[in-house]
Amino acid sequence: MNLPKDLKYTKDHEWLRIEGDVAYVGITDFAQSELGDIVYVDIDTLDKKVNREEVFGTVEAVKTVSDLFSPITGTVLELNPKLDSNPENVNSDPYGDGWMIKMSIDITAELEELMSADDYAQLVGA
Repeated sequence: MNLPKDLKYTKDHEWLRIEGDVAYVGITDFAQSELGDIVYVDIDTLDKKVNREEVFGTVEAVKTVSDLFSPITGTVLELNPKLDSNPENVNSDPYGDGWMIKMSIDITAELEELMSADDYAQLVGA
């Protein structure tokens, strides 16, 4: 299982990559493998503030639909435009082309509460 050390993780299987005062968010390699083939990503929170652990969208796989939970409090600044026509990027490249949203970081203290790659690996038994 791929768990980049430079990312932060949540118990809900989202990852967060910090770039300056913004963060990219997606689902982990573990989450996408559990879901199976991703067929649709539905995010309707563009330009909206979402609180930590609040749903910011859903991801639809062949057999299920799962909520996406925000790892931090912030405003959704951008959606990954590639996912409209290529939702399978979430499966093939969850930490690269499969990112879902870019958001502001409103409460930096929340970053300290996220898990490291090692902590997340323990959570999922990797």
